[in-house]
Amino acid sequence: MLDLIERQTRLTLNQWKIIVAAILGDMLDFFDFYLIGYVLAFIVGPWQLTFGQSAMVLMSAGLGAVPGAFFWGWMADRVGRRRVFILTALNFSIPTGLMALTPEHGWVYLTFCRFLVGFGVSGLFAVDLPLVQEFVPTYKRGWVGGLVTACLPLGNIGGAFLGAYLAPALGWRGLFAMGLLPALITLLIRAWVPESPRWLIRKGRIEEARRSIAWALQMNPQDVIVPATIEDVPHTPWRELFKYPRSIVVGCLTSLSQTGGIGLLMWATTLLVLIIKITPAEAAGLMIWVGVAGFAGRLVCSYANDAFGRRPAGFIVGMGAAFFLALAGFYYDAFIGSVSVFWLCVMAHRFFGDGSYATTGPYTAEIWPAGLRASGMGFTYGVGNLGKVIGPLGLALICGQSNFISPKASLEFVMPAMLFLAFWYALSGTAFLFGIETKGRSIEEIDRALTASSPAAETAHVPATAAGTATGTAT
Repeated sequence: MLDLIERQTRLTLNQWKIIVAAILGDMLDFFDFYLIGYVLAFIVGPWQLTFGQSAMVLMSAGLGAVPGAFFWGWMADRVGRRRVFILTALNFSIPTGLMALTPEHGWVYLTFCRFLVGFGVSGLFAVDLPLVQEFVPTYKRGWVGGLVTACLPLGNIGGAFLGAYLAPALGWRGLFAMGLLPALITLLIRAWVPESPRWLIRKGRIEEARRSIAWALQMNPQDVIVPATIEDVPHTPWRELFKYPRSIVVGCLTSLSQTGGIGLLMWATTLLVLIIKITPAEAAGLMIWVGVAGFAGRLVCSYANDAFGRRPAGFIVGMGAAFFLALAGFYYDAFIGSVSVFWLCVMAHRFFGDGSYATTGPYTAEIWPAGLRASGMGFTYGVGNLGKVIGPLGLALICGQSNFISPKASLEFVMPAMLFLAFWYALSGTAFLFGIETKGRSIEEIDRALTASSPAAETAHVPATAAGTATGTAT
C-alpha cells in the first residue's frame, strides 16, 4: 500500500492540504513563541526589569519546551499524530491569550504562562514533521520537510509587524490577545488532516490506513490493495530510544543550535534599541527584515536537503550562522553610513540560522525507526530545547543578571555574548558530519538499517527500493 505513495510523480491536492496545515501550524506556533520578544521591549523600561527577571520570562518557555517535546512526541506514537497535532495547537495558543490578563509588574505570571506556551510549541514541532513526512514519497521528503519549517520566520515577521505598527493602537496586552488566533488552526486540522497511514498500519488498523492513503492520493479506497497477510508489529517501548546512541547524540547536538537562535531572537529587539538608540517600534520594524532573511534561508535549505544531502547542508548552515554571529559581536558598534553593521550581521546570520531549522528538523525526524519516529523527534528536540534556557540565561549571566536594562546600560557584553551563541551553531554544524545520510532513503529502508542487530548496520549499504530509488551507503 505504501508503494503507491513511493511511486508518485507529483503531489496531490490533498497532500498539499496536509502540508499547508502543517506550515500554518508551525508559522502560528512561532508567532506565539516569539511574541514575548516584542512585548518585552515595551514593558522592560516601565516595569524596571533586570536582566535576570527578563531572562526568567524569556527562558521559561524553554523550560516548558523540554518536557513538552518529550511528552507530546511520546503521545504522538501512542495515540496518533493527528490528535496530538490538535492538542498542541490549543496548548500554546490559549496560554498566550491568557497573558493579555497579566497584572502590572506581573513578570512571574508571564513566566508561568510562557512555560505552558513552550510546552505546546515544542510538541507541535515534534509531531507535525513526522506526520507530513509519512504522507509523501522519499524523493520529496527532505524538500517537503524543509518547506514545512520554511514558513516559521513568517510567524516571527507577524510578531514584528504587530510590534511595529499595531502595538501603539492595541497595546502589549492586545498583542497577547492576538495570540489566540492559532487556536483556529485546530478547525483546519480536523477538516484537512487524516491520521498517518504508517502509524495506522503499525497499530493494525489496516482498513483506516487504506482510507487514509486513498484520501491522500485522491483515489478509490477499493483500488488500494490490502496485502493478503499483514505482519504483526509489536509495540515499541519509549526506552528503546537508547538502543540508537548515534541517533541520540547527533540529534541532540544538532538540535542544540536552538541555543544560538533563541538566545539571539529573544534579545534582538531589545539589543537593537540599546545599540542603535531607536524606539521599540522602530526596532520591531528592523526585525521584519531579519525575518525575511530567515525565510529566504529556509527556502534555500529546503532545496539543498535533497539536492546535496542533509549532512553537507547541515554543516554549511551551522558554520555560516556561527561566522556571522561572531562578526556581529566584533563589529556591533560599527556603522556603514547610517546602517548598523550589527543589524546587517544579524540578518546574514538568520539566513543561515533559520536555514538550519529547515535541515535539522526534517533530519532529526528521519533518524529513528518507525515505531519511535515521533518519540525520537520529541526526545532530541526536547534536549535541543534546553537551548531555549541556556541561550537567554547565558546572555543574562554574561551581561550581569542584576543589572537593569536601560539605554544607559553598558554594551561591552555584546561581543562575548555573540561568541557564546556562535559556539552552539558551530557545534551543530560539526555534529552533522557524524550522522547518517538519509537523502534518497525511504522511511522503511532507514527503519531496516537502524533496527539491524549490529550498531554498524547504520553504515551498511541498503538496496534500492522497488520504486528505483538509489540509496548508496549510510555514510
